[in-house]
Amino acid sequence: MMQLRTKFFAAAAFALFLLIVVPMVSEISGRWDFYYTLTSVALLSIASAGVWLALYIGRINIGQGAFALFGGYASAILVVKYGVSFWVTIPLAGLFCVLVALVIGFPILRLRGVYFAMVTLVMTEVARLTALALPITNGAKGISSIPLPGSISLFGVILVPDFSTLENVKLGFYYVAVVLMLLTFAGMYRLVNSRVGHLCRSLQQNEELASSIGVNIANLRLIAFSISSFLGGIAGAIFVGISQSIYPASFPVKDSVDFMLNCFLGGLGYVFGPMLGTLVNYFGWDLLFSAGEYQLLIYSTLLIGLMLTLPNGLLSIFSKAKN
Repeated sequence: MMQLRTKFFAAAAFALFLLIVVPMVSEISGRWDFYYTLTSVALLSIASAGVWLALYIGRINIGQGAFALFGGYASAILVVKYGVSFWVTIPLAGLFCVLVALVIGFPILRLRGVYFAMVTLVMTEVARLTALALPITNGAKGISSIPLPGSISLFGVILVPDFSTLENVKLGFYYVAVVLMLLTFAGMYRLVNSRVGHLCRSLQQNEELASSIGVNIANLRLIAFSISSFLGGIAGAIFVGISQSIYPASFPVKDSVDFMLNCFLGGLGYVFGPMLGTLVNYFGWDLLFSAGEYQLLIYSTLLIGLMLTLPNGLLSIFSKAKN
């Protein structure tokens, strides 16, 4: 009971830090650009959480960029061509990605290891080529001049203001991204510690044994892959709202690799690993910008050294400290 209470207060303190302290510090320092950086980290960690869930069932997903692109285009098309509210398109984009995941999941989830990884890697390129070919996506020109999100009201009470009227739009998107990130990881934590989560873990360890005791492994794989794609879709949709544009190359293969790398950096055995991994990966690369042509070499060397030193990820440091 005491441990549960400690975790609750830690989560509450973390949420208050992000929602109150960070905006106050940014306001005082005048670093408005910091909002965009942290918003990007929050959204990238949501997409990375989807990849972590796929890894949790023993599947290496290098195709999350495809779902981010699908979600982004779904949101953009609904907003620009059909006049749907941006806020409504966020869950719709996620559901569209779930539909895609269900269609392709049946055949590819039978694959394992490097075979599944290679298929998902190809998915990102297929998504790009599809966006280039379809008339509704406007080909290589993409979709631009997407309007900012409108207001949300309930019984005449404005819950979310029209973003076009905000003095600081970056702050508005920061709050949206952070709230969604907190909800995502709270949901992930609950899922992993539920009966379904324990069954998913059994797939990672031994699928044949899990199947022999009556676990429906096909359904579990589809559920996990669908949730993974949903998270990629909503992250892509919000990125589109921020940039007000989307193109076939908006989420390249590199992004899919980064999503997976974030999970390994934070730790595959920890629900909050993708969040910490994204933060370190994002800021680590930016901090080495002054290295110029040696940036990639230094960064790659540091990553290799980190993974050799901490094969279970950065969060394993805290586990070792407890022991």
